[in-house]
Amino acid sequence: MALLNSFTSGVSAVKTFGKSLEVIGDNIANVNTTGFKGSRMTNQDNFSQTFDAASAGGKNSMQVGGGTSVASISQKFTQGVLSTTGGPADLGIAGPGFFKVTDPVNTALSFYTRAGDFRLDDAGTLLTNSGLKVDGATTLLGVDSYQIAKDGTINTFTAGVKGTAGKINLFTFANPNALKREAGNLFSNFGDAAGAENSGSTVKGDIIQGTLELSNVDLTQEFSDLILAQRAFQAGSRIITVSDSVMEEIVNLKR
Repeated sequence: MALLNSFTSGVSAVKTFGKSLEVIGDNIANVNTTGFKGSRMTNQDNFSQTFDAASAGGKNSMQVGGGTSVASISQKFTQGVLSTTGGPADLGIAGPGFFKVTDPVNTALSFYTRAGDFRLDDAGTLLTNSGLKVDGATTLLGVDSYQIAKDGTINTFTAGVKGTAGKINLFTFANPNALKREAGNLFSNFGDAAGAENSGSTVKGDIIQGTLELSNVDLTQEFSDLILAQRAFQAGSRIITVSDSVMEEIVNLKR
């Protein structure tokens, strides 16, 4: 019965815009998360039922769609604002690159991050807050002070003597949206889904010491999208309610 199509369309709208609310909610919740990249969702129409095909004589086809579904959920890798902190271990990226961080126990396990809120442990190792080692940095134990250049070179100063302690490389990917989001502001690239890591790119960006990249979530846009998604969700719910009422009337015709 044709009314079943309206049920299907209504259910698809509720499911799709419910997912949209999840994406928007995640963005808003991470508005203050260091290095966070907001996501966006796009929709697509579902398969259409053809009642009458078009003809060469100029007759148009007659089709009814089956609602909507999620087409894609992708992250927006636009630059976030760099906020000055003054912390020597705080590193912001101006550009498309990622820091590479490695599990100190299982060195084969590596991740990528835009969050440069690092710290030095008692051994002078530059780590993430979760204890992952920043790739390229060597031990900074016993150093009076250190400076990190835009290209990632770590310059140390001990008793007035200048030295170096490695170089923090940035990595880029052909398709960063293929990176898998992990907890703790991390991304993984298992199987090189995003393309092989590239540290030789000239457009990977600069490392700015004493800054942190803020979330790129635009609250104004998110609240606007939230209202639209909420209204669309309500409209989809209304389709289900009206279809149910019409079906009830049809069932009661026999009385």
